Amino acid sequence: MKYGVCNLSMAPCRAEASDKSEIVTQLLFGELIKVYEKKQSWYRIKTQPDGYECFIDEKQFEFIEEDVFHHLKKSTPFITSDIAQVVTRISDHQIIPIVMGSTIFELSNDHQFMIGDQVYNFEGNTIDLQHKIPKVQLKENAFMYLNAPYLWGGRSPFGIDCSGFVQLVYKMNGVNLPRDASQQSKIGQTLSFIEEAEEGDLAFFDNDEGNIIHVGIMLENNRIIHASGKVRIDRIDHQGIYNIETKKYSHRLRLIKSII
Repeated sequence: MKYGVCNLSMAPCRAEASDKSEIVTQLLFGELIKVYEKKQSWYRIKTQPDGYECFIDEKQFEFIEEDVFHHLKKSTPFITSDIAQVVTRISDHQIIPIVMGSTIFELSNDHQFMIGDQVYNFEGNTIDLQHKIPKVQLKENAFMYLNAPYLWGGRSPFGIDCSGFVQLVYKMNGVNLPRDASQQSKIGQTLSFIEEAEEGDLAFFDNDEGNIIHVGIMLENNRIIHASGKVRIDRIDHQGIYNIETKKYSHRLRLIKSII
C-alpha cells in the first residue's frame, strides 16, 4: 500500500479504471488517500477518512511518504471557506484553483503550509477546526452551497450530489461523515418525531424498495436544504419533501437523525 494527496482543485474518482466509467465521488485539494494496486494508468484508492473505494488517474494526485501521510492525518486541518480561491506553489509560482471545503494542513501565520516537500501559500479564508464549531454554523455553511447544480458524485459548489453536500457541510464543522446517504443514515441518534428536529439534523428518504436514496439538512420552520436538481430549500413534513415549485412531494421521509 502507498499513500497520496490530491494536489488539484478537484479530481474525479470513478467506479472503474476508465475515463468512461461513472464518477462516484471527487477528491478536493489536500484530501488524503490510501493507494492500492495499479491498473494501467489508474490506481484503486480509498479516500480518507471515509474509506470510500474508487479509481483515480495517476496524473491527478501526488504520492507522499507514509510518515507524511500519518502526520497529516493526525493533525487538525484548516478547511477553506471561500467558494473559490487559489493556492500558490512556492517552488515554481504555479497557481492552483481550489474550492470551498478543501483541506489545508498546518497553515502558518505567514500563510504557508507544506505537503511533502512542497511549500504552498494560501491567503483565503479558512475554518480552524482546532476550535469547536457550534451546531448553528451548519446552516451558514449549507447556505454557501445554495443553487450549486446537482452532479452525481460531485463535491463542490460547481456540482454536488445530496450526500456530498451533507458530507462537506459537516466537514466544515469538523465532523467526518461517510460518503453515501445510506451510510450516513447508520450513525447518530434517531428522532421519533419531526418536531424534535433541530437545525443541522439530517433527514433521510427512501424509495419503493426501502433503500435510503436521499439526504438533506433540516432548517427551522419545517424546511430542509438539500441537493435535488440544485441545492435548494423546500418544505418538509411527516410525509417528506414538498417541492414548492412543482407543488408535489419529491421525496418520501424515512427517518431523521441527530449527528451532533
